[in-house]
Amino acid sequence: MKNLLLMSVLAAVMTVPAFAALPEGAAAPDFEAPASLAGKTFTYRLQEALKKGTVVVYFYPSAYTGGCNVQAHTFSENSDKFTAAGASIIGVSLDSISRLNEFSADPQYCAGKIAVASDMDGKIAKSYDLTVKEKMSGAKDSRGVEIDHGFTERTTFVVTPNGKIAATISGLAPAANVEKTLEAVQKLSVAK
Repeated sequence: MKNLLLMSVLAAVMTVPAFAALPEGAAAPDFEAPASLAGKTFTYRLQEALKKGTVVVYFYPSAYTGGCNVQAHTFSENSDKFTAAGASIIGVSLDSISRLNEFSADPQYCAGKIAVASDMDGKIAKSYDLTVKEKMSGAKDSRGVEIDHGFTERTTFVVTPNGKIAATISGLAPAANVEKTLEAVQKLSVAK
């Protein structure tokens, strides 16, 4: 019963919509962070990615949790559509890089198609005006492993090559977040 209550509280914390996220038209803060793609660590640099086109920067609470699993899986299933529209995707959470190496390679979630970056101190999330919450004692992920980090709110930013935010998407269920993000990226692609 205690675990059920804790998971309910955790789920509620992870679904709180953004209220202070950077708005459309704002400059996207540049960042560099350890990241993982298909279980391999590398250094992700937003400025480098923007040289190749639009970047979807999606913040999520934690790898291996209900909504985040759905969101990662939905992004990976649609990764070809994002690529066709000229966009790359980077997920950002407060997870450690070792957790992200597992998550990025897991065929049920990122499936080796979506890169995810570690923002362990929450500085990247805070630079995008997102709320960062402290870790919850006893919280466990969908594998039963204790979550040893804080959480950021689920918010997605579509950043154009000039470094401006073209869309800020929050307050939606994980799959709907991806759907709305794809619509925004495809509109940008058509407008070129």
